[in-house]
Amino acid sequence: MKLRKVTAASAVLLALSVTATACGGDKDDTSSGDGKKITIGIKFDQPGIGQKTPQGYSGFDVDVATYVAKKLGYSADQIEWKESKSADRETMLKRGDVDFIAASYSITPERQKLVDFAGPYLLAHQDVLVRADDDSIKTASDLNNKKLCSVTGSTSAQNVKDKLAPKAQLQEYPTYSACLTGLQNKAIDALTTDDSILAGYAAQAQFKGKFKLGGLKMTNENYGIGVKKGSDLKAKINKALEDMVADKSWQQAVDKNFGPAGYKNEPAPKIGDIKS
Repeated sequence: MKLRKVTAASAVLLALSVTATACGGDKDDTSSGDGKKITIGIKFDQPGIGQKTPQGYSGFDVDVATYVAKKLGYSADQIEWKESKSADRETMLKRGDVDFIAASYSITPERQKLVDFAGPYLLAHQDVLVRADDDSIKTASDLNNKKLCSVTGSTSAQNVKDKLAPKAQLQEYPTYSACLTGLQNKAIDALTTDDSILAGYAAQAQFKGKFKLGGLKMTNENYGIGVKKGSDLKAKINKALEDMVADKSWQQAVDKNFGPAGYKNEPAPKIGDIKS
């Protein structure tokens, strides 16, 4: 009787072990589509790029990530979205918290030492947002003596002040939304960050027709999809991005998310073509 109890217990443990093995697996096996879900990091607070709303998730990065996931074998309802704040992205990939990240993630030499990037899938530029009736800012030097806003700790505003317009009056606000309010009531003259992000904010219904992009193209920002270092997902995501451009889904996503702001996007970049 004792032997039968041990045998039964062993059988249960064996069954649990087999089940765990079947349900588990390496993150790199995600691309087979055999898993129950895929976990993707995005921004939750950038309209037009990645935003969490009561209705769900929206934005260009969300559309790109959803398309890529489908090519990897996952439907939209198999995606688990996780907020990926700028300072957390490399850590999230290293720990395996997410399978990949699409979150206005600029490819830089420093980041490439820590994670791998598929793409780029969008070439953005540092730009300014101004009031629709303001024609005084046509070059970076025109920002001298202007009240320039960005979020607290932003490198975009500091870059303009240090290199391009040393006499700009830097105003640091806690959020981009606060900068937009200041721009609207003329407390500031311009808001600076990536043009894609600016276009997303300007395209919001409550700001329609109130702001415009300066079109200054002060820097190149190559948006890539981050994956864990050495992951075989990089090649598979690159193929998905090529398909997205070829079947016109990429341009449709650009028009849908940035079009209302009059965003003049660059053509879809070629995989591996990183503009300095």
